[in-house]
Amino acid sequence: MSDIRIQVPEKAKRIIDTIMNAGYEAYVVGGCVRDSVLGREPNDWDITTSAKPEQVKALFSRTLDTGLQHGTVTIMDGKEGFEVTTYRIDGEYEDSRHPKEVTFTSDLVEDLKRRDFTINAMAYNDKDGLVDVFGGMEDMQAGIIRCVGDPRERFKEDALRILRAVRFSAQLGYTIEEETRGAIREFAPNLANISAERIQTELLKLLVSPNPDRMRDCYELGTTAIFLPELDVCMKTEQHHKHHMYTVGEHILHSLKEVPGDKVLRLSMLFHDIAKPACLSVDGKGQTHFYGHPEKSAEMAKEILKRLKFDNDTIRKVCTLVRYHDYGMGVEPDMVKMRKFMNKAGEDAFPGFFQVRLADIYAQSEYQKEEKLESLKQWENMYREILNTNQCVSLKTLEVSGADLIASGMKPGREMGEVLQKLLDLVLADPSLNEKEYLLQKAKELQV
Repeated sequence: MSDIRIQVPEKAKRIIDTIMNAGYEAYVVGGCVRDSVLGREPNDWDITTSAKPEQVKALFSRTLDTGLQHGTVTIMDGKEGFEVTTYRIDGEYEDSRHPKEVTFTSDLVEDLKRRDFTINAMAYNDKDGLVDVFGGMEDMQAGIIRCVGDPRERFKEDALRILRAVRFSAQLGYTIEEETRGAIREFAPNLANISAERIQTELLKLLVSPNPDRMRDCYELGTTAIFLPELDVCMKTEQHHKHHMYTVGEHILHSLKEVPGDKVLRLSMLFHDIAKPACLSVDGKGQTHFYGHPEKSAEMAKEILKRLKFDNDTIRKVCTLVRYHDYGMGVEPDMVKMRKFMNKAGEDAFPGFFQVRLADIYAQSEYQKEEKLESLKQWENMYREILNTNQCVSLKTLEVSGADLIASGMKPGREMGEVLQKLLDLVLADPSLNEKEYLLQKAKELQV
């Protein structure tokens, strides 16, 4: 018990009061307690109670049976739902994820004992204050992720907790306690039993956190060997070249920190050099080269993202940025090239392209860094100018359409598509040519 006070939302407080007034115990529990103590905004307010599911249902007019076999009832208040779960003791875990059966109990401590980490095993209500029997507050003050009880037991029960440990350390900036780290190493192979969707969720939360380079822990603790072995190969691939000072993997990890915490940008950095080991060559001077790695990385990124069950829109956006992340390297900035690049890469690539290129540069060596940054700035200025002056960079903004060509007497078909592309090429080279009359006349000449 503690004198710490938490501001529980009125709706959650009303549910707790209703249950307690009926003679049962009730507390908010888990992540909402942790986040409240840390001054963070909780996503959900989960409630735990000594009342059985049917007793909870009898107290409220609108309930949903969301997990009765595990003791969970969702209470609706307006459009908002609150999960209320009976204190329970989990039985044997048969699939490294779910207990075969649960036993209800009237003892809060027994319920808290089955939870993953000490920082998630605290409960609170206004009457009793903070209930913290496993040292969650102490570990939060020390910045530590520690399992409740024996970490080997916790990870044997639910292998997803292995990734949750690293994810929480990344989100909160905490370190994983040594015994917990040792148990992660031992039970990492059990991640093979976890669905791709669950792994994807934890990976994304880690990547968009303030410390995405904690992916290093995933590698060191043997978890990426199970769900992202391609990264392990990168971690072991040296880069002997004046433009680089890290292994491929370390370069990737450093680059993750240099883009905003956006899903597409962080995934793009994770995969931008993923194919370098597959493209490795060494010249006569012992310098490493990775010719063709952007295209190959885009192919590999697509395979991995599909394997991890990402949606098609995310896959498309990430693969575009990966494919073009090296564009303009060592090339003199040029307006025509920029328009052609915008046409080739498509609207989805911008402004993410500049953020990706910048992160890539910052994660390289100091060699020619200023020149690279200046060149990138020029490319970006050209991009802005093209946008601000509404220059045509696609068929969508070409002053002549297929319908215009048909109206002028041209038959639909492949030849018309070719003519439109040639007209676009003319306009990409010189935007002042994007005038309907000129382009219609040009189209006639091209058909002769």
